[in-house]
Amino acid sequence: MDSESATEPDAGRTHCWSGRGIAFTPLEITDAPLVHRWRSDPVAAHETGVWPGSLYELTERIERHLDDSSRDDFLVLLPDGTPAGLIALHDQQLAEGTAEAYLLLDREHRGRGLGVAALDALTDLAFGELPMHRVEALTHTDNAPALSVLAAAGFAPEGVRRASCLHRGRRYDNAVLSLLRPEWEALDRPRSWEL
Repeated sequence: MDSESATEPDAGRTHCWSGRGIAFTPLEITDAPLVHRWRSDPVAAHETGVWPGSLYELTERIERHLDDSSRDDFLVLLPDGTPAGLIALHDQQLAEGTAEAYLLLDREHRGRGLGVAALDALTDLAFGELPMHRVEALTHTDNAPALSVLAAAGFAPEGVRRASCLHRGRRYDNAVLSLLRPEWEALDRPRSWEL
């Protein structure tokens, strides 16, 4: 599957979870070209602080992730099946009840509320189906769009990891945000299973 055909709607994908105007389907190895294209976008590379690397390396990483029981990776799908992004709940420590959220949207689908809908669905999964007590997220302190999306999804700022990310020859601070189970319970919004 080439990267262009990967952006076409695929009604045949299994929806394992859904939210407000979006659905999750498990990430597959065949999704690597699509995710590689998203990660290669200069804005996304800057905001995530991750060098895109080769398609081969990303394919190998996705294959390893599929065997990793401490993470769940999903494509975010629009109602017509169009892939709009990648979301993950990784570093899951079930005994501790902690995990980290990761979100990457295709640049064509940013600024439309999909990030908040996807994070809402992910935290509903973490707190409503999994025994999580805390979901953490990290992003550059100057990544205003991501900070806004995280705040809208109920994540609270905790602090800053100073100079913790090197990208394009410059050190960046990372903001640490989290959502705790009692805070999620207090959110005034429908849960994914109520939609």
